[in-house]
Amino acid sequence: MGKVKSFLDSKIVKTDVGEETYLTWRETLSYALGRGAQGMNTSMTSSKYVNYFLTNVLFKKLKNPMGTASTIRLFCGIFDAINDPIMGVIVDKTRTKDGQMRPYIKWAPLFVSIVMVMFFVGSADASPAFNIAYTTILFVLLDVTYTAFDIPMGALAFSITPNGIERTKLFGVSSITRSIVGALPQVFVAGAAWLPYFRDHTPQAYLTSAIISAIGIFFLTRLTYKNTTERAQHNSDTPSVKECFSLLFKNRPLLMLFLCNIFFVLCKVAEQVSFYFVADLMFNLKYNAVIDVVKFPGFLLAGLIVPKIVEKLGKKADSRRFYQVCCISAIVLHLLFAVLTFKGLLQKEAGTSVSLLTGIIVCAFTCLTTIPLEFKNLIQKEMEAETVDYIEWKTGTRVEGIMLSIMSFTGKIENTFSSSIGLAILGIVGYQSHTEGSLIQSAGTNNMLFFLTTLLPAIGYLLMLIPMHFYNITGDGHRQMMKEIKERRAQRESEQEVKAEAAE
Repeated sequence: MGKVKSFLDSKIVKTDVGEETYLTWRETLSYALGRGAQGMNTSMTSSKYVNYFLTNVLFKKLKNPMGTASTIRLFCGIFDAINDPIMGVIVDKTRTKDGQMRPYIKWAPLFVSIVMVMFFVGSADASPAFNIAYTTILFVLLDVTYTAFDIPMGALAFSITPNGIERTKLFGVSSITRSIVGALPQVFVAGAAWLPYFRDHTPQAYLTSAIISAIGIFFLTRLTYKNTTERAQHNSDTPSVKECFSLLFKNRPLLMLFLCNIFFVLCKVAEQVSFYFVADLMFNLKYNAVIDVVKFPGFLLAGLIVPKIVEKLGKKADSRRFYQVCCISAIVLHLLFAVLTFKGLLQKEAGTSVSLLTGIIVCAFTCLTTIPLEFKNLIQKEMEAETVDYIEWKTGTRVEGIMLSIMSFTGKIENTFSSSIGLAILGIVGYQSHTEGSLIQSAGTNNMLFFLTTLLPAIGYLLMLIPMHFYNITGDGHRQMMKEIKERRAQRESEQEVKAEAAE
């Protein structure tokens, strides 16, 4: 136990990086487990699995289940996205003895867990009208409760340390932890296809996974609340709502990230239709479990390698260039994916499972395309933190909540529109819903599933390169910016001390 305690109390960055370090392994892992808890929730409520649950379980009696699910996800998602900036302002205006973010992390996960379980209590045997109303109400409740959890968790990472190298390592550990813990619900639902009972009881598989996830979410986030510290300095006066929103128009790098995320919607469509791709194009649901597992190396490599690259490059590290390399790599891999699987997926005999060779190639490229994706996602976390530093440098005001909420807003837009677009397109090309087993889809549906999974992401990454070209925080520029911020903070502290002495 002594060695474990010694490790947990040791610093995550032990080398001299030219500036003060703060984070211990205890604090880092506690934060990462909170991120893992978030991953468990999004696995159940925002992934491809919830789409399949809606269209092939709850709404299977409807004439157009795809259109209904698409509409509900679109409007509820828009509400969810709008809800984020509101929560961001609330966080920035919060002042308590526990800090700005930690009070929400203490209580919001409890409500998230309860609502998530209620969502999957819905039954296919209920009337279609009841299921539509019930699903819509529960989606809204999920949006509100999760936002009250998500925004403070993300903002905490910006406040937990001002050290960029520490933040990158924190994001790396969090990425690995979230990928492992967050994947557990998906692995269970996908693995249910291998189990005799759940193979024929899909709704029960979802509900069981939701209950287990709810318990995990509550207990993991207690560790986050207990073992983390907010270290950023904030003005004593809370910013007004108008002031918070006015800052958005002064943040060019945040705008560029926003535009990149809008184009990233095209890349996310592939993830949202993945379950249909496996069930109806590969014609073998058992591949779902394999595809979920082979994504893990991307999370693992990103969490291990990206922080090491940034630490090794030191002053030469440049987030923008790193991001651009990730996009170009993803484009190449998706094009190869399309070329190498075209014949095996689209020219096989209808109603038959893909050949073992094609299955292996699909799984291999699912793994490979996840690597630049997760490298991009991880470096973007540091870039988001840079935009918080940027606005403090420009205005003297530090507002993690509203800046994080804007990025969360675009993330919600990604999930909402990618899901809605994917479901709507499949409905247009005539996708036929089915609850268990497989059903032969039309050639047009199969062609669209192929395009959405392989070529559309390449187009999305190509478009993302355009706004990233105008992202104006470089490695040297960011270091100079942080130097000036620290000098201003020191000067402000000195002035406050002089005023305090004069008052005495």
